[in-house]
Amino acid sequence: MGRQPKEYELIKANLNLQAVLKNLEEVVEFDPESAALARTWEEAILFRVHHGPSGHLVFRDGRCTVGQGKPSRPSIVLFFLSPAHFNRMMEGKAKPIPLKGFSRLSFLTKDLPRLTNRLEYFLRPTPDLTKEQSYLELNTRLTLTTAAMAVSVLGALDPLARLAVAQVSRGLVNLKVLPRGPEVWVGFEGGRIEAGKGAKERPSARMEMKGYQAANDFLNGRLDPFTAVASGQVLVKGQLPLLESLSLILDRIPVYLS
Repeated sequence: MGRQPKEYELIKANLNLQAVLKNLEEVVEFDPESAALARTWEEAILFRVHHGPSGHLVFRDGRCTVGQGKPSRPSIVLFFLSPAHFNRMMEGKAKPIPLKGFSRLSFLTKDLPRLTNRLEYFLRPTPDLTKEQSYLELNTRLTLTTAAMAVSVLGALDPLARLAVAQVSRGLVNLKVLPRGPEVWVGFEGGRIEAGKGAKERPSARMEMKGYQAANDFLNGRLDPFTAVASGQVLVKGQLPLLESLSLILDRIPVYLS
């Protein structure tokens, strides 16, 4: 692939920071190997991207928190020359510029990569890996989280997604893996989208996927929406125009993340 335009790199950097890295929270919580790695970590990492987003990773009390902006008292500050520089780092093709935390270089070069490699392992499934139920469940959880967070980013920055957002005045969608799987929510209001993990009360619409396999196939495009709904593997309830706008935005994710 040739050099991408600046707008593409900016959107992708926001997706990487807000949607992909967000999954470190899930990996540390639900993967025993990752939980053991991060159990004693006490670090706050700030990512600063020139002409791009800023965000943070905080490891504390055996948990990982990912968010936008600057954390309280960062112990490590990593600078990137551009959104493209940050994206190349996410692909393992570039290194950040450390501005703070030189005494923690061992953590950055040895410890943290073990966790991010674990994240990559769960984000890049193969047919053999998804035969294992525990892998299938965590991969599905990560895919659902990525989708919700990506919708929020694309609704603000992607031109075609913004057109879909403009068709909705307000509304709330809950997405769930049945019967007791993960849930996320996506809220539309005033031309903006917010998203988060868990469920919201009194949603305008629901999208419920019947089991991890059906959810995994649907979220990864192996099960098209028409077939999914017609076969009963995906149940939709409530305001259908809201779900249609959401589906249009979800279709934009593979343009930037693959």
